[in-house]
Amino acid sequence: MRVLLIDGHPDGDRLSSHLLDLYQRALPAADQVERIAIRDLDFDPILRRGYAEPQPLEPDLERATQAILDADHIVVAHPLWWGAEPALLKGFYDRVFLPGTTFQYHKRSPFWDKLLKGRSGDVLVTTDTPIFWLKLGFGNPIGKRLRGQVLGFCGIAPLRVRFFGPVRRGGAERRMAGWQRQLTRLADSAGGLRRGRKA
Repeated sequence: MRVLLIDGHPDGDRLSSHLLDLYQRALPAADQVERIAIRDLDFDPILRRGYAEPQPLEPDLERATQAILDADHIVVAHPLWWGAEPALLKGFYDRVFLPGTTFQYHKRSPFWDKLLKGRSGDVLVTTDTPIFWLKLGFGNPIGKRLRGQVLGFCGIAPLRVRFFGPVRRGGAERRMAGWQRQLTRLADSAGGLRRGRKA
C-alpha cells in the first residue's frame, strides 16, 4: 500500500509531527511511505482568482498533487486553531484540490465526480478543547467539513478523523501512551479500509 503522510503544522518539531512519526512506525514494513511537510513547500497559499482562471502550480505543488494521486491511503496531521486547520494547510487544500484533478462538476447537474475515489484516509487533529465538548458542545464541525466538503467531497473514504487532546498543561505527556496505542491501531487497520472492512 502506498501511504502519503501530510504534516499540516506550519512549524516544525510539534505534536502533529510526532503523531505522524508514531503512525509511520506502526505501518507494515511492506508499505511505501512518502511524507510531505506543508511548511517546507514553496507556494502561494492564496487561490487568487478562485476557479475563474487557472493559477499555475508551483513545482512543489505539482509534486504534492502527484503524491496525492499516487497514494492509496492519505494521512493528514494538524492542530485545531479557531475551529479549523492552520491557514497554510487551508491554502494547500485551496491550491491542490482543484476541479479536473480531485473532483469534477457535471455540466448540467448539481452533482460531481469524486476523482480521489478509491483512496482512504486518516486525519489526526490536536486540540486544546476537551474532545467531548468539541463533539457535544460544538458539534464536531471540522470532522463534518472534512468528510463532507473537503477530503470526502473529493472521494477519500472511509475518512477517519481522530482528535488528540486536550494538550495544554501537560495533557500530551499524560496521554501519549494511550495515543500511541490508538495510532498503532489506526495504522494497522489502514489497509483494511481499502478492502471495505470496518476498522
